[in-house]
Amino acid sequence: MARLKDLYKAKVVPELTKEFGFKNPMAVPQMEKIVVSMGVGRATQDKKFLESAKKELTMITGQVPAVCKAKKSVSNFKVRAGAETGLKVTVRGIRMYEFMDRLISLAIPRVRDFRGLDPDSFDGRGNYSMGLNEQSVFPEINPAKIEFQQGMNISFVTTAKTDEQARKLLALFGMPFKSVASAEH
Repeated sequence: MARLKDLYKAKVVPELTKEFGFKNPMAVPQMEKIVVSMGVGRATQDKKFLESAKKELTMITGQVPAVCKAKKSVSNFKVRAGAETGLKVTVRGIRMYEFMDRLISLAIPRVRDFRGLDPDSFDGRGNYSMGLNEQSVFPEINPAKIEFQQGMNISFVTTAKTDEQARKLLALFGMPFKSVASAEH
């Protein structure tokens, strides 16, 4: 079983129940899924960028990503409707906890000049989004074989009703949020 799933049952549920006064253990917020997406705009000029990003996203998440196509043509970006411009992966269950564990304990600490995640990047419904500038922070990626730097967006979807509950849930999992005191300076 995934380490974070054990942590959720042993530490997170009792802590959230105590803080927010949940009567039913099924009402305690939990992780639903993690969506990892990459915009690969360069793929319009050369398909090898999309293939390279697809291979790396597969190594990072353990699942083959779905290819996203442009809905509209935008001449300024040289994009035609139907052109393959992005990738996304939805990770659930055990894979979700394993990905989250690798992200929190291995990838985020490797980010250069890291000062904590923005604690205000919640959407008002208990979901959190963050971005990474490069894929090389993940240990699965060999920095010597990277053809081009590629950023990604990571969205954590929870069952929490409020941002406060979701923030506490992710903090108990070990998400390194900036402290409120250091955010003011």
